[in-house]
Parts: sequence; structure tokens; C-alpha cells
Amino acid sequence: MKTIVIFYSYTGHAKALAQKAAEKESADIAEIRDLRRPSKFRAFALGCFAAVRGKSWPIQPLGTDLAAYDRLILFSPIWAGNTPPAVNALLEQVPENKTVLVKAVSASGSSACKERIEAVIKPRGGHLESFENIKS
Repeated sequence: MKTIVIFYSYTGHAKALAQKAAEKESADIAEIRDLRRPSKFRAFALGCFAAVRGKSWPIQPLGTDLAAYDRLILFSPIWAGNTPPAVNALLEQVPENKTVLVKAVSASGSSACKERIEAVIKPRGGHLESFENIKS
């Protein structure tokens, strides 16, 4: 089973965890990058507002074909209890029939975005194998 670890990290917490997971799984790794890196104010104020509404922002191409992988492990920070706009953009691009594992990284160690993620990937035959909240 071919696996890729994908992460979005504004402060570096999710990146460190993703790198460890990629080593442990002997998996490839890719970073989600905003098309234009938002300022701290835009990221956390406007980004949180967009996250609550389930909106996405444009991201740079990953540089890898996700269709070549059986399993996607996604590390995402949590903004206002939800996945950030850049992660929402990636979720909209998950190819059909993929198994996805989500590791939600937050200061509180809790979020309620599992159902939203499932709603995005399920229509394309995707399967959310696991959803884990990680306190950073």
C-alpha cells in the first residue's frame, strides 16, 4: 500500500509531526502551501472566519500525483475548530476512492470537523479511515 503524508503548517507544529510520521511509515511527504502566504492577521482572523464557513483558499500544486497513492495521511492545524482554508482546498482535490487518515493538530487537542471532512471526500468514494485530535 503506497502512502503519502500531506501537511499544512503555519507555525511548524503540524510539520514536525508529519515528518516523524512519514519516517515511521516510510511514506512520501508533501506540503500544502498557500498560493500567496497570508500575513499572520489574515491567516488567523480572516482564515478562521473562512475555516468556520468551510471555505478554501488557492494553494500551490503539490508537485505529486495523489492518484498514485492508496492512502493519504493528512496533518492539519485547527483554526476556530475547523480545518484551515488551504486544507479545505486540498480535501477538494482528493482523488476518487482514496483512504484518508486525518491528524488534527491544535492547542486544545479537540475539534469537531470530522463530519465536514467526510462530507467532502465521501461523494468521490473516499473513506475516512481515522480522525485523531492531537494536542500540540
